[in-house]
Amino acid sequence: MNFELQTLSLSTAAAQKCDLLVVPVAEGFVPGADALSILAARALEKGDLTTKPGKHLHLYQPPAVGARRVLLLGVGKGSPSAIRQALLAVSADFKAPAVRHAVVSLADGASDTVLAAAVQAVAEASYVYTATKPKAEVPGLEKVVFGVTHEEALRPAFAQAMALVHGQNLAREWGNRPGNHATPSRLAEVAKSLAREPRIDCKVHGPEDVERLGMGAFMAVARGSKEPLRFIELHYRGADKKQAPVVLVGKGITFDSGGISLKPGAEMDEMKFDMCGAASVLGVFRALAELQPSLNVVGLIPACENLPDGRALKPGDVVTSMSGQTIEVLNTDAEGRLILCDALTYAARFKPAALVDIATLTGACVIALGAVRSGLYANDETLAAQLSAAGEAALDLCWRMPLDEEYAEGLKSNFADVANVAGRPAGSVTAAKFLQRFVGEWPWAHLDIAGTAWKSGTAKGATGRPVGLLLHFLLGRAQQEAQQAPAPVKAASRSARAKSGPRI
Repeated sequence: MNFELQTLSLSTAAAQKCDLLVVPVAEGFVPGADALSILAARALEKGDLTTKPGKHLHLYQPPAVGARRVLLLGVGKGSPSAIRQALLAVSADFKAPAVRHAVVSLADGASDTVLAAAVQAVAEASYVYTATKPKAEVPGLEKVVFGVTHEEALRPAFAQAMALVHGQNLAREWGNRPGNHATPSRLAEVAKSLAREPRIDCKVHGPEDVERLGMGAFMAVARGSKEPLRFIELHYRGADKKQAPVVLVGKGITFDSGGISLKPGAEMDEMKFDMCGAASVLGVFRALAELQPSLNVVGLIPACENLPDGRALKPGDVVTSMSGQTIEVLNTDAEGRLILCDALTYAARFKPAALVDIATLTGACVIALGAVRSGLYANDETLAAQLSAAGEAALDLCWRMPLDEEYAEGLKSNFADVANVAGRPAGSVTAAKFLQRFVGEWPWAHLDIAGTAWKSGTAKGATGRPVGLLLHFLLGRAQQEAQQAPAPVKAASRSARAKSGPRI
């Protein structure tokens, strides 16, 4: 689909020949003399339209308007979140078979954040999964124009929004694919394809490599599956090699049956989404390839299946992690932390400026925060603040959770250095405390996305979160690095050098 940015006032938007013209109407709307303003003002006056986000009024071929369909859309106070909510509420209009060319008029002084929210909402509204559903009804939408009053001023925000959309769509697409179509090997192929982009390199470690590295916890989880594990290592090199990278670690359980601690059958199909942390890392690298920020980023993805067979990990088994710490496996369905702990240990070799892991880790986080905010744990205040702010800016929200040392008490074991579970109370917190043991002193954060990575029910599907949060976080770090970089020293002029005499 082709998204474009154009300078359009309400009067010039009215003249656009298109199949669908969407006109957001905010509180305090001040009509002009153009046809669209008059239509909106009359609809508001008669009560046929309200500005509550998502409320709308359809018009068909109104006089003096070039569009075949016009959609007057209430957007509340016109905030980014309200714009997003409103556009998603009319998703069906973007998917209508006869709509090929749409215009979204943001002419009323749209900011960069409003534009970004609109672009992401339209992309989400028009997304249809087809990889294993060839007869799916695909929208006819081919072109969407976003009309603003000052195109050039908003061009950078538009480029960033488009890169984010491409990253989210990649994460959403691979999150949606079934376990037999999104195996560890296929995730590795996606990562290799990203390495065709400038500044991105990829290395894929197979089972023998992982064994040589001593990743005993990761290997133990993969034992029950015939699908070979893959440890994917991505590098985005956007800055001087001396600059410490940000390391992202994404959980890549491509299907989670629970292993010997078998999950209930109901909704077990949704465990194909257990690799959404990995998918988000791939999506971030897709966006980095477009934006090319001045930053170094490493992406690590331990990918495998968690299945029961005669070789599978058993409750009560003790495994040795890459760090040398032994782990008593009390529940094989707490496998994500086992593959992540070895990846976190591996990450230390890069001496990261920040280390962030992303995982659909615990049902307990879903109970705590639902589907609105991801759980955020961090051992560093600055890093926590940066991630929280990035989530707010991206409309990809998270919430800081505690890491008190007392929560680690339940992880004590009589037979190993640590147990992999600590019981039901504060399950998301104790999972984070387990991971913290393998981090060392690096600034670290853990995002538990079990409640936000996908939706269930009739809207079942991956959300592409938290690609937005992570990308905003990385771009903020790049901007911060640029501001802190020492100013280049200007070479002295030839005359000045001559006056100073020879250097001794």
